[in-house]
Amino acid sequence: MTMAMTMELLGEHVCFGGVQRFYRNASAEVGLPMKFSVYLPPQAGDGAKVPALLYLAGLTCTEETFMMKAGAQRLAAELGLALIAPDTSPRGAGVAGESDSWDFGVGAGFYLDATQAPWATHWRMESWLMRELLPLVAAQLPVDAQRVGIFGHSMGGHGALTLAQRHPGVFKTLSAFAPICAPTQCPWGHKAFSGYLGGDTAAWKEYDATELMSRQTAAPYPGGILIDQGLADKFLADQLHPHRFEAACQQAGQPLTLRRHAGYDHGYYFIASFIDDHLRFHARGLG
Repeated sequence: MTMAMTMELLGEHVCFGGVQRFYRNASAEVGLPMKFSVYLPPQAGDGAKVPALLYLAGLTCTEETFMMKAGAQRLAAELGLALIAPDTSPRGAGVAGESDSWDFGVGAGFYLDATQAPWATHWRMESWLMRELLPLVAAQLPVDAQRVGIFGHSMGGHGALTLAQRHPGVFKTLSAFAPICAPTQCPWGHKAFSGYLGGDTAAWKEYDATELMSRQTAAPYPGGILIDQGLADKFLADQLHPHRFEAACQQAGQPLTLRRHAGYDHGYYFIASFIDDHLRFHARGLG
């Protein structure tokens, strides 16, 4: 099966002059059908290639969540940005415990490639995104592969911060909402990493944004990284640890804007409140 055959349009809706689409990908990397959504702004309608943002969602979400709840399409249409939102995880693998473990740990994808049974066969989110989905979208849609940014929320914020560092040069801009910044030092990360990667904590560090940043000898994103964090987020103290990533950025000389917002929690009301700032931040960096 060729790459051109693996992108099936499931539905589309006109939205702010552009089009909101939902696709299914017969993924060779995951070995299962994977779903993703794409918003194409009106500027893409005349054949011109537009910059794109890859958004990684959090635990319990799907490829629909961001597109339905964040309210991003209006400004994306104005700025001429495409939005790409994949599902968070493989579905229907038949792995014992898969269906009842989506909350806070094993079962949710965590945007990595698992090495341990029974997860290693299908839980290959990093390879699906980097080796399959992004090249596929760039080949089949009017998206400029040289102007791609990445952002995400919670588990997806972890994915954005780690993939951006693990794949230098792929993404030009980087931001996050309430990311899991140091998964080797929080319960969610311990549960997921022990299941997917086993007991070797050295392997865990390869997917820890704070650890990766602490190794940098120069700022990987000299234009800056933007993070928004709600101070009423019930997961802040035990799970997210943005202060650890902040310290690592200071050590590496990486410019970071970490905005802490009183009263805001972990959900999509928080994301919708600041999504415009993130879109404008990426638009400036992507040109």
